[in-house]
Amino acid sequence: MKNLMLCSVILFALVSCNTDKKSSTQATLSTTKTTEQQEEAYTLFKNTCYACHSITSTSHDEIIAPPMIAVKKRYLMANPQKEDFINAIVNFSKEPTEQKALMFGAVQQFRVMTNLNYKEEDLKKIATYIYENDIEKPVWFDAHFNEQGGGRMGAGRQGNNN
Repeated sequence: MKNLMLCSVILFALVSCNTDKKSSTQATLSTTKTTEQQEEAYTLFKNTCYACHSITSTSHDEIIAPPMIAVKKRYLMANPQKEDFINAIVNFSKEPTEQKALMFGAVQQFRVMTNLNYKEEDLKKIATYIYENDIEKPVWFDAHFNEQGGGRMGAGRQGNNN
C-alpha cells in the first residue's frame, strides 16, 4: 500500500514537471510568434506606409502625405479603443474617400489617399502595429504639431466619426 502511494506521488510530481515544461515551451513559442508577427507588421507598415508618409523629410513643405504619427494621433482621438482604431484605419484604407476622412486639413492639402488595394489582413496587421507601437516621426513634426494647435487636429470638421 505504501509503495502504491509512493508511486502515485512520484507519478504526480513527474506529470506536474512535464506540464510546467510544456507551459514554458508554449510561452516561449507564443513570445517568438508575437515577435515574428511584430516584425512582419513593421515590415508591412514600413514598406507600404512610409512610401508616402515619409519620416525622412526635412520639413512639412516636402511631404506628400501627413506623417504617420499625425495619422495615429488623429485616429486615436476619434477611436481610443484598440478594436475601434483598427477598424477605422482598415475601413478608410480599404476604400479611401473624403467622406470617411478624419484628417480634413490633410485632405485639403494632399487630397484623399489613393486606393492601393491592400489585403484586409495586411491592413489589420498594419493598423494593429500602429496602435501598439511608438511611431517614428520627422524631426520637424513636434514644432509643426505645436504650431498648428496640437490637440485640435481635425477640429474643423464636425460630425464625422468614420
